[in-house]
Amino acid sequence: MTLVKVGIGLPNTVPGCDGATLVEWARRADGGPFSTLAVLDRVRYDSVEPFAALSAAAAVTSRIGLATMIAIGPLRGPAMLAKQAVSVDALSGGRFTLGLAVGARLDDYDAAGVDHRTRGAALSTQLAYLRGEFDSAGIGPTVPFGAKGIELLVGGTSGAALARMARYGDGYAHGGGPPRAFGSAATKARAAWRDLGRPGAPALWGQGYIALGDAERGRDYLRDYYAFTGPFAEKIAAGALTSVREVKDYVRGYADEGCDELILFPTVADLDDLDRLAEALS
Repeated sequence: MTLVKVGIGLPNTVPGCDGATLVEWARRADGGPFSTLAVLDRVRYDSVEPFAALSAAAAVTSRIGLATMIAIGPLRGPAMLAKQAVSVDALSGGRFTLGLAVGARLDDYDAAGVDHRTRGAALSTQLAYLRGEFDSAGIGPTVPFGAKGIELLVGGTSGAALARMARYGDGYAHGGGPPRAFGSAATKARAAWRDLGRPGAPALWGQGYIALGDAERGRDYLRDYYAFTGPFAEKIAAGALTSVREVKDYVRGYADEGCDELILFPTVADLDDLDRLAEALS
């Protein structure tokens, strides 16, 4: 079993969450036992844009890492994506991790006016830009992506996604689910890494959802957020962690599967849930 770091999500995709709550959430998280404060990304949803949310968090935190887990890369052009990322990194004093994937919701692509059919190729182009052309693009602030600069995570479960991760990333961002699902994906990520001849091993990040106060309200949010998956949304909702015991078992399960960093996202924008999670991890 490895020692897994545990981070907490900002409720930036919980409908109705206001700026004051996001800022206070970040401030309390910075003073808690959490390694990282992470955000999710949606366009066509009642949510706060992820880089804007992290910029606000950067202003009121000094210790905790900040991460997109993940941002939907192809919804932005390569230069704009890079500018947003290095800006958050600069505002936070170098505490930012950029997690990218193609996303699964076609309505986000429609709203952004981007062709979803080319999203895989678009993400590959972005990753190549971040690890190459960006260094000489003069965009600034000048911070390298990957290795010794901004840590770069890549998500997805397809063979193409894992190949992108192995070629361009520092690590793998898994989309959530029980520990055994993470373990299976992590095995494939390590294999892709070795197949490309990369030294060492990829950083492995996982995620889950908590609903420690109002469990049914939290499940309702997950049903709505994942409605595009059809009946599978009910399975996701049922997987929300609703007790201290479930949190501890989940963290232990991910540690057993070799997870390096586990982000637990809120399903209700209730600051008491942040405090409950901090207590569960103590």
